[in-house]
Amino acid sequence: MYEEKISGAVKAFEALLKAQLERNDRIKATKDFTDYAKLDKIVIGVCGGDGIGPVITAESARVLKYILADEVKSGKIEFRNIDGLTIENRIAHMQAIPDDVLSELKECDVILKGPTTTPQAGDGLPNIESANVAMRKALDLFANVRPVRIPDEGIDWTFFRENTEGAYAVGSCGINVTDELALDFVVTTTEGTERIARLAYNYARANKKDRVSIIQKANVIKTTDGKFLNICRRIGEEYPEITTDEWYIDITTAKLIDPKRRKDFKVFVLPNLYGDIITDEAAEFQGGVGTAGSANIGKKYAMFEAIHGSAPRMVKEGRAQYADPCSMLRASAMLLSHIGYTDKSEKLDKALDICMQTEKKLVITGRSDGCTCEEFGDYVMQTLASLDAAENK
Repeated sequence: MYEEKISGAVKAFEALLKAQLERNDRIKATKDFTDYAKLDKIVIGVCGGDGIGPVITAESARVLKYILADEVKSGKIEFRNIDGLTIENRIAHMQAIPDDVLSELKECDVILKGPTTTPQAGDGLPNIESANVAMRKALDLFANVRPVRIPDEGIDWTFFRENTEGAYAVGSCGINVTDELALDFVVTTTEGTERIARLAYNYARANKKDRVSIIQKANVIKTTDGKFLNICRRIGEEYPEITTDEWYIDITTAKLIDPKRRKDFKVFVLPNLYGDIITDEAAEFQGGVGTAGSANIGKKYAMFEAIHGSAPRMVKEGRAQYADPCSMLRASAMLLSHIGYTDKSEKLDKALDICMQTEKKLVITGRSDGCTCEEFGDYVMQTLASLDAAENK
């Protein structure tokens, strides 16, 4: 009685398998990372997204332009505004990223991207894939890097979340076999796992971190998580000075709130879904997801963003101008470091520490009883100017 249903599901699964095998061939073809020092000009795309995204992204771009004023004037840096990643435009084209927008993104070297709205079941919107997931796949941004640092509490964590595989790889392509049975899929490839593991271990070695923790659930998800674990183990053997340990995702979430054990963690490498969940938990330690930025790194492209959503309610309630830009500003600091301006990156992070934790002359509440996004941006630039003045004395 199920033959017809099974036949339809098998055909859909066959198409998914073919697409993933073709993708595996593509990701193996790109060998080297972009060397930004060799580029005559670095193009930074500024893509606001939707909801509060355009507000916080524009403010972060304004701070970046302030920091990079000399480089912009000399022609070494160019900023390009890219519109069209709103939920309305994506629905109009019925594409996660409209073709013309993707073409513009591919003309940039790095992208500062605001949050985007993703339709979910039951909200009445069409089933369009997450723009974030689509961008990570289209630009092969395989590593999501999220730092969380709170020196007073002994927390210095860096998460390397695999960005293009796992449960999110074909998240909009699940199959309703019958009205009572639905299936989704998890994807793990050798190339995809090797490159995220090697990036994590290279980072640990370069930054003198003595521990890498492999996070998975291989005792239950034996095939895909098992493959991820075994490959990361093998890569770890190439770094004998680094201790490798293994944690199941459920116990990891518990141990991060253990004041004694959490100090032992340094660098994490983990599949996509687990990374998404646990980095939000980790961000709470430094003030919430509104304070944390992230880098999405590929060999050719890189994209930097906040880790929170687009907060459409704030726009609906007329509060977008009070949105917190700190997550995007942290991402901007990561962008500066990625393209080779380490000193400027460190200075921006220092200014943010002062504005967010030490002085706190302005407070962002998301409402009219706090400062506006623009006022906080001015505060950050004033702090940067003070730091420059102190250096030049």
